[in-house]
Amino acid sequence: MDLLLGIILLLTTVVVANVIHLIYPKIPLSIYQIIAGVLLASLPTTATNFTLHPEIFMMVVIAPLMFNDGQNQSFFSLSRNIRPILSIAVTLSLITVIIAGTVLHLTMPKTFSFALAFMLAAIITPTDAVAVKSITTSMSVPENVNGALEYESLFNDASGIVLLDLALAAYRSGDFSIGHGLWIFVYVFFGGIIFGAILGILLINLRVRLMRSHVDIGSIVIPINVMTPIVVYWLAEELHFSGILAVVAAGVVHSILYDRMRLTSTKVQMATTTTWTIISDALNGLVFVLLGVLLPQVLRSTSLSNLGRLFGISLLLYLIMTFLRYCWVRFKLVNIGSASDQLNRDSILMALGGIHGTITLSLAFSLPVMINHHTFTFRNSMILIAAIVILISLLVGAVAYPLILPAKSQCFTPEEFRQQLITTVQFAINQLRTQAEDSRERAIVIDQLSTQMNQYHQFNQQRFNQLMNRAHKVEMQTLDQLTADGTISEREASLYAHFVSRSICRTPEHNFTEFARLFWHRIKWQLFRKRHLNPHRLNTVDNPADEDNRKLQIIKQQRQAILKILAIVNENVDKYLQSIENTTNANEVVMVGRVFFQQKQLFTRGQDLDADLITNLSIEAFQWEHSFVQEHLAAGKLSQELANALNEQISTDELVYSQSLD
Repeated sequence: MDLLLGIILLLTTVVVANVIHLIYPKIPLSIYQIIAGVLLASLPTTATNFTLHPEIFMMVVIAPLMFNDGQNQSFFSLSRNIRPILSIAVTLSLITVIIAGTVLHLTMPKTFSFALAFMLAAIITPTDAVAVKSITTSMSVPENVNGALEYESLFNDASGIVLLDLALAAYRSGDFSIGHGLWIFVYVFFGGIIFGAILGILLINLRVRLMRSHVDIGSIVIPINVMTPIVVYWLAEELHFSGILAVVAAGVVHSILYDRMRLTSTKVQMATTTTWTIISDALNGLVFVLLGVLLPQVLRSTSLSNLGRLFGISLLLYLIMTFLRYCWVRFKLVNIGSASDQLNRDSILMALGGIHGTITLSLAFSLPVMINHHTFTFRNSMILIAAIVILISLLVGAVAYPLILPAKSQCFTPEEFRQQLITTVQFAINQLRTQAEDSRERAIVIDQLSTQMNQYHQFNQQRFNQLMNRAHKVEMQTLDQLTADGTISEREASLYAHFVSRSICRTPEHNFTEFARLFWHRIKWQLFRKRHLNPHRLNTVDNPADEDNRKLQIIKQQRQAILKILAIVNENVDKYLQSIENTTNANEVVMVGRVFFQQKQLFTRGQDLDADLITNLSIEAFQWEHSFVQEHLAAGKLSQELANALNEQISTDELVYSQSLD
């Protein structure tokens, strides 16, 4: 029970940290998550006393993250940049571990043996592109630098893991052979890549066969895709390959499948992308929250004097890595496509972009508690050093990047996007009203289209109440006019007033003022009008079946009478709402229209709908939206970036709406 409660608390903490970051995004999300974890650890419950099993942690947390990074890459781009990738992700990682480990051993030989020093250097070598993005979201990062950082973080994670395994093996045995170590590195590194690629191809062929033989197999294909990294990692580790590299290779092979099937199996691809986005965000957040939870435990076991010493070690390691990264790019040991006049700037950006995060923390957590049947006493200190290095890299990046990089130029504001989207949707709705025949199907499509505006508009309750009051005035004026000119009888008017008053009592959108107005109209029709007809009374009959038939007949007549009035009332209310609608009150107008639409639905819900007509009208409406955007773009009323954003939003809405019609 404690385990279940602990998982729930962890996920809740991740969500809370994400919400706070949305409110104040200037601080990196990972910092919020670490702080939230520290606060979670202070709760008076044993559910937060976590014991991490390294093998399970790597397989369940790290493997899915690496697989998702791999399947989001372009194989063509990777193959074209294979040389700089190997240079910065493999060679630089290896040299960093050797230099940092050697400096650490020579500085403190009694504390750090070569194996232990290399182990710590391997842990803090991997970088995290997600952490970089969390800092540079609002900044304009050069494309060549951004691409190099992404490719580096994809493969240097595996380099760090392989080097850590070698250092652990040397620490356990107390002996290390350079030749044997190189052979193990090659076997583990390239064996993992080859094995992962083969297994990925087999799984892809299985998915393709299923997709070609069945139309809708999302419930089968998506679970296979989610389980792929766990299975690939487990099998690779059983064969003593690098499980992480095998997972990355399988992910890259899957990216080829997505390129080949970009416009097929759309539902499956959208569902897969959404699923992996949720999983990736949750696991990334989980790692940093776990750091915050475990940090107090580690600090409690560390004296104040030792804490200062560990901070000094962390700072030394960070400076060494940053300096090596700068020199590697500045002296062109790797070609990231920098122009001559931008080489120094790009070198600084690459150096500062060595921000550490999920993998560094995960490698620290993956350290064994016991080595050779003895407690690994350095484990807590190495976790704390890794955590301090992460914090230093995040804070330095958060301060330095805004000083070097310009703010990202945005061609349109969120308010402009909202206004244009509302205008576009209003255009499509008006086209439906004028060019499509009035029907329930048209009303349903209009109602659904109007929801496009909801997520970009702040609902104003006061404005809604005012519009609702005015709409009801139009409704009552229409009812009075229909009664006065003899279009409906006073009996029918009374029935309609009774129906609307009951609807007001049931619907929370109405208020007391509206109910009072309807109640007054009912009194007016029932007590003060001389021409009011008494309700039909049923005479007693001998045959109960005849009595039932007469009741049903009267109910049917009443429904038809109300429907007749509803059609006229809704038409007048709709005209009124159209006359006052603008981008400011669009959402409230839609909500008012929906109230009257739902009233009519109460009497027509049993009637069959023409599904084909609904589909055709919805497709036509979305085409009008796209045409509206293109016309305004051609006329110079929209920028290309804003038009692209609008078309993307419309296409997404169209796909979601089409799926809802199935």
